[in-house]
Amino acid sequence: MTTETLQRLQRIDQLIQTKATGTPSRLATRIGISERCVYKYINLMKDFGAPIKFSFSRQSYYYDEEGYFKISFAFKKKPENHIL
Repeated sequence: MTTETLQRLQRIDQLIQTKATGTPSRLATRIGISERCVYKYINLMKDFGAPIKFSFSRQSYYYDEEGYFKISFAFKKKPENHIL
């Protein structure tokens, strides 16, 4: 993934958390991608387990459960008796 992709995922996540994405078309315009790409990002997030739904009354994506999308690196804990 590129830095740009990660930044877009973070921005989409922020907008979903505040239920302020707007329609897929509006979201595409807001973050500078095509509507088709919006669907790809949403599906990618869903593939990673994000419980994303769309509210027709609010005209926005939202998380069905409270949470956020996180992409990070986790360090493994070294054994305490490990000698280099």
